[in-house]
Amino acid sequence: MQLRLQCPHCGHIESYDGTPGTRIVVSCLSCGQQGQISFPFNHETAGVPAIEVSNLKKQYGTLTAVNGISFTVQQGEIFAFLGPNGAGKTTTVEMIESIRKPTQGQVKILGKDINTSFDEIKHRIGILPQEFKSFERLTVRETLEYFSVLYDKSADIDEILKAMDLVDQRKKLYGNLSGGLKQRVGVAISLVNDPDIVFLDEPTTGLDPKARREVWQVIANLRNRGKTVFLTTHYMEEAEYLADHIAIIHKGNIIAEGSLDDLISRYGKGNVLRIRNCSTQDAIETLRINGFDVISEGNGDIAIPINYKERVLEILSQLRHDCIEYDSIDIRRSNLEEVFLTLT
Repeated sequence: MQLRLQCPHCGHIESYDGTPGTRIVVSCLSCGQQGQISFPFNHETAGVPAIEVSNLKKQYGTLTAVNGISFTVQQGEIFAFLGPNGAGKTTTVEMIESIRKPTQGQVKILGKDINTSFDEIKHRIGILPQEFKSFERLTVRETLEYFSVLYDKSADIDEILKAMDLVDQRKKLYGNLSGGLKQRVGVAISLVNDPDIVFLDEPTTGLDPKARREVWQVIANLRNRGKTVFLTTHYMEEAEYLADHIAIIHKGNIIAEGSLDDLISRYGKGNVLRIRNCSTQDAIETLRINGFDVISEGNGDIAIPINYKERVLEILSQLRHDCIEYDSIDIRRSNLEEVFLTLT
């Protein structure tokens, strides 16, 4: 959350970001006077999940796009809704946002049923839709100002520009920005009403690797500011980098859910030592005789599953003892892509 406060000594006004329920020490940027500020809980929603989805289903005739899914998003976390194109991600998020009507099921946002209380909570959410576009001939600042007047409550535009690292771009026309900067402006627009929950639907699709990383940092900063982020993505590395909690959706069904470590522990293949360009057959025979499980990967490379780090030293010592040479080694942990391929 964000607090905008006036220094009691010099009158300078500054905004501070923090997590509800915490206290921080701050210094006035004008006079240097130190003090403490507390970020209060919203007692109305303290302890209430940000989003609760129960048995949500969407059918189009005989096609089932979303098949009775349930999950919970906690306040203050980045929740990644991960799946391939056509899995049902956007359909689900649009039902949560009350854009599409579910065939069946219930959605609650901050404890309120969206079917009966959406007017009460719509000002507490911000949305970046898939394939976001804005007005080509408006500057970045004008764009944010335009969208901010649509809400009864609005955040400080200068603070949003600073948080999204758009201060240097504020006078540039939206149409002249790069793809990565346009997406950053899209995220900034989703914040103009100072929402508690931000929905980002495929925010980095089509971006180059550098621009994608920049947008990732912007998204991570939203969590640091106390926002809850609902992120839909088909990029495994994006979910790995950002998410506190991941739900994997495939053909309209949630097939796994948990933190990254939980998913890798349950469905991954553990850590694997790969040895490049060694005397394959000699190495395989030597290591197997000494109790190691060895897999030939072709081209002179082998892989050995390891469950504790000392195992690596034992393997390399055995190869040195038998005078078996190799070019290089690497240790690879199971990742989300392996989990996804295992599950699907």
